[in-house]
Amino acid sequence: MRPALLRMATRYLENSDEAEDVVQDALLKLWFLRSKLDEYRSVDALAIVVTKHLCINRMRGIRIEKVDIEQGIGIGGGENPEMKLVAEENMQEILDAMATLPDLQQAILRMKHIEGFEVEEIARLTGSTPVAVRTNLSRARKKVREQFMIHNKVWN
Repeated sequence: MRPALLRMATRYLENSDEAEDVVQDALLKLWFLRSKLDEYRSVDALAIVVTKHLCINRMRGIRIEKVDIEQGIGIGGGENPEMKLVAEENMQEILDAMATLPDLQQAILRMKHIEGFEVEEIARLTGSTPVAVRTNLSRARKKVREQFMIHNKVWN
């Protein structure tokens, strides 16, 4: 299955290194779903869909990076290094809080907010329903928000 996924990813991304990364990510996702793979009619089809979505997300990321370069106009007098450091620390705290979540909530939150999957796609990949995905997503967001606020002593 891996060589076929690699060929497909290379066609999408036109870069063998990027394609290799995407295929590794796709195989990792399948590994996390290994206990539920027998519920799918075709594991090959699932692997192709996952790889395709990861390629599309990677291409979106490249496009976004190109747009972000335009924001570099403010480099000369621009960004406050202290604010940048605070933002990086906040992001790390959020990632640390995510790491404490149960595996399913962590996976759903990552798929939604980091990888950009839609709720229906997440439901299909996890073998769940869209309602269950939304519930887990809500609970995960709430827990991350609570941990972040407690850690930073931020109260509404």
